[in-house]
Amino acid sequence: MRIVIPLYERFTALDAVGPYEVLSRLPGASVVFAASSPRSVRTDTGSLALVADAAFAEIDACEVLVVPGGPGSRDAVLDPALVAWVQALHQTTDWTTSVCTGSEILGAAGLLRGIEATTHWSRVDALESFGATYTARRVVVQGRVVTAAGVSAGIDMALTLAALIAGSDVAKAIQLGIEYDPQPPFAAGSVVAAGPAIVELVRGGAATR
Repeated sequence: MRIVIPLYERFTALDAVGPYEVLSRLPGASVVFAASSPRSVRTDTGSLALVADAAFAEIDACEVLVVPGGPGSRDAVLDPALVAWVQALHQTTDWTTSVCTGSEILGAAGLLRGIEATTHWSRVDALESFGATYTARRVVVQGRVVTAAGVSAGIDMALTLAALIAGSDVAKAIQLGIEYDPQPPFAAGSVVAAGPAIVELVRGGAATR
């Protein structure tokens, strides 16, 4: 089972690495990081890079596509080569997925029109501009298209997908293997829980991606 994760400048690391940590543990899984050319690609902070071993042009089929988000997705949706590649690859996949604002790339490829989807809470208008209906659910499954909300939701999406692919026991074993047992120190992981003051801190750039 081939799992492809495309990288572009200023993607968010956990959007890619979170699903990788889960999906790479599926039986028979082979994960490929791809970019416009084989190279190191910098994340949104600039202090971390992941290596893409394959070019988009080298990959014409896969079972699972995972599109990460990040500030760079604003430019990625305007890249006709990347959008066309996502469109073409979707025709071959069993599952086409996104994390956070990676959903906007799926939207630019025309894959979210008329269906429910999710993204980072701050990008609802952008998501809906592609014809999707936003839902605040953490993971949204619509046929073979699966979208995840912001950043950390990519782990939940990947575990959901693992269960759909290999069964709940395998997914539970992967969850235990990575000891994914969230116990956050603050109840601030959603707009409602965090409250207006913290939301404004994020909107003002204090903790944005």
